[in-house]
Amino acid sequence: MKMHFCIPVSQQRPDALGGRYVLYSVYLDGFLFCKVRYSQLHRWNEQLKRVFGNCLPPFPPKYYLAMTTSMADERRDQLEQYLQNVTMDPNMLRSDVFVDFLKLMQLVVSHNIGLCQELLGYFGLFLIHFCKEGRLSVVKKLVDFELPYVSLRSSEVENCKVGLRKWYLDPSLDARLMDCRAAVDLIYMQAIQDIEKEWAKPTELQRQKLEALQKEDNQTKFLELAREVRHYGYVQLEPCTCDHPEPGCQTLLSIGNNEISCCITLPDNRTLDIIFQMDRVKCWQVTFLGTLLDTDGPQQTLNHNLELRLQYCEDSHWRWFVIHTKQAFLLSSCLKKMISEKMVKQAAENPEMQIEVPEHGKSKKYHIQQNQKDYSSFLPRKSKIKIAEVDCAFGTIKEEDL
Repeated sequence: MKMHFCIPVSQQRPDALGGRYVLYSVYLDGFLFCKVRYSQLHRWNEQLKRVFGNCLPPFPPKYYLAMTTSMADERRDQLEQYLQNVTMDPNMLRSDVFVDFLKLMQLVVSHNIGLCQELLGYFGLFLIHFCKEGRLSVVKKLVDFELPYVSLRSSEVENCKVGLRKWYLDPSLDARLMDCRAAVDLIYMQAIQDIEKEWAKPTELQRQKLEALQKEDNQTKFLELAREVRHYGYVQLEPCTCDHPEPGCQTLLSIGNNEISCCITLPDNRTLDIIFQMDRVKCWQVTFLGTLLDTDGPQQTLNHNLELRLQYCEDSHWRWFVIHTKQAFLLSSCLKKMISEKMVKQAAENPEMQIEVPEHGKSKKYHIQQNQKDYSSFLPRKSKIKIAEVDCAFGTIKEEDL
């Protein structure tokens, strides 16, 4: 699936010979991922070319004379377009050349949690913000080649830690993990946390039964009952605003089980519950609305002014539903995940269909007639950007950060 890469910032830096070079700040899903020179990306493109030949998108040409400001801006835009186009090819995303380069831009970290190898894809690392009032907020999902320590430091979010969570939104997939002790422990702990943080919303009777099963440490029965709880296994976003039924309405979004559940607060303080089924979603796009200004230090994130526009079929008409949330990239990732899970399920039920599903460097092919495709995009709006003197993205990471 396409990743949200952009290069909104570049800086001129002095080199050892007294000249100047340009350092490009590459952002992934709204957060600073790494900083690279043109020469590094050029060498990477040459390596990819040896593997994929002419399938690559065009790479910006070298300049042998001094670049003007307009030429520098044009190259930055071209490099951004190149990264966006490269990540559209799933074969390139899974290639060693692609993954190894991006890992090299950060640090190498590994951790063994005891999961069965074939179940690793059901979990993911997330940046999680623990708010003072006890709330829990998922900042972003780390992609496979991201390195937790570096992403944690570059996020610049206070009280943020790296956490391991399920990375599937179909609750029925729990059944595939029940034979692995480590997997059961993980989803059991997450279920308890989600109920405590009110992401999952049991009835009073369900809560009493769950508490009794928790005291008995009966994980299997606990999870069986938890799957009947409203919003079990969903990802809940922080409160945000939407334009339905009128602009500026406060809303709380929960995403999972092939739907987007919205609890909307109307201007008269009444609440309205609306559910958008993914079967009726045609496409969506994430747009950066604000400017990237740096006055007191390096600006690391783009997610302060984001909008996700969702095209949805209602009463046989296509309508746009607009959500203003700093978690727009996370929301987009959840939507793509639900579509992917649905397509895999359809493929298993109907062998006449075809889709390609990546699995830890491999690919499985199924036959599928796709009624619904993942049409998503990131549209950065043009705005005046003040360039910052940047510091290094690396630093000392403490054990309590995890």
